[in-house]
Amino acid sequence: MSHIVTVQDAVTAFADFMEPTAAELDAIEQEMPAILADVDLLDAQITTLDRTPSELDVRRIRRARRRALAARVALLNRTAGASLPGGAA
Repeated sequence: MSHIVTVQDAVTAFADFMEPTAAELDAIEQEMPAILADVDLLDAQITTLDRTPSELDVRRIRRARRRALAARVALLNRTAGASLPGGAA
């Protein structure tokens, strides 16, 4: 007969050493506008799952998609500008 043994690391999912670092929290903070724009897009898409989208729904999804893309572009421009040496574009 084989005995089942629990592994302490697997049971303790969040130990003190597993907290996010300050750098990770800063990265999340920088990505937050893009994350929120993606959530708005998903919300607009989920609204139309159980029905045929009306013209208003289509416009809402289109606007949410544009905001999500704009937020991603802004995030990429910020990170690309920060990583270029000498500030060259």
